[in-house]
Amino acid sequence: MEENKENIQFQLSNELIERVENLIETNNDKDLQDLLDEFHYADIAEILEEVDLEQALYVIKLLDSETTSDVLMELDDDDREKVLKNLSAKEIAEEVEELDSDDAADIIAELPEERQKRVINQIEDEEHKAEIQELLTYDDDSAGGLMAKELVKVYETWTVAGCLRRIKGQAQDVTRVHSVYVVDKSDKLVGRLSLKDLIVTKNEVKIADISKSVDSVNVYDHGEDVAKVMQKYDLEAIPVIDDDQTLVGRITIDDIVDFIKEEAEKDYQMAAGIVQDVEADDSILELTRARLPWLFLGLVGGVGAFLIMEGFQDAFTKYAVLFFFTPLIAAMAGNVGVQSSAIIVQGLANDDIKGSINNRLIKEMFLATLNGIILALFLFLFVWIYSGEITKALAISVSLIVVIIVAGIIGTFIPLFLDKRGIDPAIATGPFITTSNDIFGILIYFWIAKLILGI
Repeated sequence: MEENKENIQFQLSNELIERVENLIETNNDKDLQDLLDEFHYADIAEILEEVDLEQALYVIKLLDSETTSDVLMELDDDDREKVLKNLSAKEIAEEVEELDSDDAADIIAELPEERQKRVINQIEDEEHKAEIQELLTYDDDSAGGLMAKELVKVYETWTVAGCLRRIKGQAQDVTRVHSVYVVDKSDKLVGRLSLKDLIVTKNEVKIADISKSVDSVNVYDHGEDVAKVMQKYDLEAIPVIDDDQTLVGRITIDDIVDFIKEEAEKDYQMAAGIVQDVEADDSILELTRARLPWLFLGLVGGVGAFLIMEGFQDAFTKYAVLFFFTPLIAAMAGNVGVQSSAIIVQGLANDDIKGSINNRLIKEMFLATLNGIILALFLFLFVWIYSGEITKALAISVSLIVVIIVAGIIGTFIPLFLDKRGIDPAIATGPFITTSNDIFGILIYFWIAKLILGI
């Protein structure tokens, strides 16, 4: 049956949803169970997200605990929260007992503190309970918060024959065995074994003789650092150690991919000027709280631009054409700033930014100068042909060059500065950089135009 589940190409359709709803309404548990048995647990989660809460709870309580626990992990965060609110502490405990320790801890962490205690008290497996409680003590974004306690470890003093006998029991509790980790008598990590070496080596050989070096991360390392190590060395799993080098868990590729996805979503929303993690289905009040701060910043920036323009009324009176090019100058400043900051933020995320800030600023200045000259030449010809006055064309095009250079420098400097101060540089790719460059761009534009035109 498991093989069939993996080979079925799942297609969510209105007909399928209606069929599931009809089976629930008629209490036809047998046919509903047979239908759901055809699908992977991720597909079942997708179905439950399309039915109402009461129907979803009906299915959750119909399925066996092993399937239900997997389905819960696949549900959207908001949908899972609603389901968990309607399950008793005992029912939640039964589900998390079927999960790996990291997934179990993730679910319990979503509950209110008092309810967490009630659920943990209902867990019968004392070892599993202790593992979950340990994982809950770590920050969500740390290696400890991402790791699972389930792993296969052997002692370096064992022989291959003894090792093979002992790992069978350990492997039963591990969903996927990526590596066998080798520890000394104090449980300190000393290496790893490949399954191939373990199988082809003679039984009497000591594990220490075939153990290989292994990359590891500290339990307090940030998730981004873990991701970088796993990406650099192309790892499917990585062991986690504490400050004493003791092996305490492992992080698998699926967990780090989930972490990277969540971080990318946060950075994307931050770049768009959304200050907290929200989704399209959240309430209007939540969406407003997330968007309003940056919108208010944009309002302040607009007021600032108005005050600057008001100070150059004499320029408008004598050269009205300057007014019509103001949106172009502001747009170019914002676009160049966002481009520069986006490249820097991406480089910081990938750990590709090396060297001093000064070198980066100089490089960006030359790049912005080249782009500015090319664009200014086109603008110069247009203004000259349009107005017939070379001085106006020169003032506007020179202003554009300087504005682009300044915007590029600001777009480069701000994310580097924020990163040095331990602040997420993704904030520099959003309205913050756009608004600041708009204001500086308009100020520089009118100042240079006024200087060249002799106003």
